Amino acid sequence: MTDEQKKKLEQKLWDIANTLRGKMGADEFRDYILGFIFYKYLSERMHSYANTLLEAEKLDFTAIDETTADGQAFLDAVKDASVEALGYFLKPSELFSAVSRRGEDGTFILGDLATILSNIERSTMGTESEDDFDHLFEDLDLTSTKLGRSEDAKNALISKVLIVTEN
Repeated sequence: MTDEQKKKLEQKLWDIANTLRGKMGADEFRDYILGFIFYKYLSERMHSYANTLLEAEKLDFTAIDETTADGQAFLDAVKDASVEALGYFLKPSELFSAVSRRGEDGTFILGDLATILSNIERSTMGTESEDDFDHLFEDLDLTSTKLGRSEDAKNALISKVLIVTEN
């Protein structure tokens, strides 16, 4: 890791900590920070790997229409290859950047985010990587009252954390 990358990571960690400061103790927000940074890492790795696979088709992974038969065929092929090579799979709509954008637009993302984190673990079932991903995000409690009293408050805080992490 270069010095510049270390500085960027340090700044992101401080930005997330500042967003969560006062909401919970340091040990608790560490779980959120690490969980979201790892989710972002998995997303970026998935996107990059998928784009490599789709290079011959001149297609960006995020441009795949998940609702069409053609899009589903591409996703199935990418899923098979990525579970084999990376050990997990994320759909384009499940990538960190997509969820962060939805949160920034004011969309309620807590339910989607909980499902996505669970989907990451489920995508590994029956594979060599299953043990590595089992309970990976269990400390990232999106229902905690420490994130806010209402679901809207929790959603706003988590959206803000994702946006800070994305930028």
